[in-house]
Amino acid sequence: MWLYLTEATHLYEGHTEIKLLHFAPEKFFYEKFSKLPNFLYVPCDLYPEKYIFGGKRKITKVDITRMPFDDRSFDMILCSHVLEHIPDDALAMSELYRVMKPGGWGVFQVPIDHTMEKTYEDFSITTPEGRQKAFGQGDHVRRYGADYKNRLEKAGFKVTVDDFVLKFSDNELFRYGLDKTELIYRCDKTE
Repeated sequence: MWLYLTEATHLYEGHTEIKLLHFAPEKFFYEKFSKLPNFLYVPCDLYPEKYIFGGKRKITKVDITRMPFDDRSFDMILCSHVLEHIPDDALAMSELYRVMKPGGWGVFQVPIDHTMEKTYEDFSITTPEGRQKAFGQGDHVRRYGADYKNRLEKAGFKVTVDDFVLKFSDNELFRYGLDKTELIYRCDKTE
């Protein structure tokens, strides 16, 4: 993600103020974004108490399906490996769209099984063991398929699926720990 943001976007080039909403903030990004003077950085999670980063930015408690933010609040949203945990992902996606400013954009990553045409969900599976077997992890509620892009588009986003990772050699993929099957799902709000 860092390579994508630094090499494939203009995120760090300007001095324009950027209001960034970041779900389930990874420590690396939390530390980087907290230091950028032109970023109004809002890290958040449903369980903020699990983050002990020691930084100055408070991690706000936010339910992705009922965000306490005004419409059109954020220039950019990062949401990596969150939606597969959310029972009503369509509601979460519509909330992401609602709080994004027109002209804003985000990256919404999920684990995807590209061999499946359609996303697999079965809400009768409720045990961690059952979910592990069905969805690949005990706290996931679905296994996304190739229709993930369409699901985001139904929420209103213009989705660009970027094969950015394919620009790297096998040695670079190994060195950076990149998965050559992981595509970037960039979501723009054009209205």
